[in-house]
Amino acid sequence: MTASDYPRLEQLARTAAQQGDIDAIFLIGEINRSEIVPDQVDHVGSLVTIGSWVTYWTNWGVPRKTVQLVWPEDQSSDLACVSVLSSLGAALLGLRVGDQMPYFVGGCLNLVRVQSVKRSEPNVVPLFRPPARAKPRPFDDDPGPSAA
Repeated sequence: MTASDYPRLEQLARTAAQQGDIDAIFLIGEINRSEIVPDQVDHVGSLVTIGSWVTYWTNWGVPRKTVQLVWPEDQSSDLACVSVLSSLGAALLGLRVGDQMPYFVGGCLNLVRVQSVKRSEPNVVPLFRPPARAKPRPFDDDPGPSAA
């Protein structure tokens, strides 16, 4: 895991574990066995970190899926976001392409296999395009009309 993510991840996991979160206990185990690397290391781009887009398969036999690993507060109803404080998120953290990791969901043992890792958003075409913004006007020092 990256040096910049480590302190926040450790604090997040410890706080959640103290509140009885089972996935947080799993995350603490992953943090404890992880290698902390500087953010500028060349191979960080191939490492699943917070913000990474990950394409993976599971042993459930479902088609591969692409998700973004996010902080819990960035989790939304968007199915493309997976919290690092979930069992799948904790399992994905720190993996590289070709790696696999067991994790539990609902008392069932599962296995996730990483197919690809990207640090930027995948090529996704939005269903709705935001309205075009007005172009900024060039600077004008004329104050305009004034009242007498």
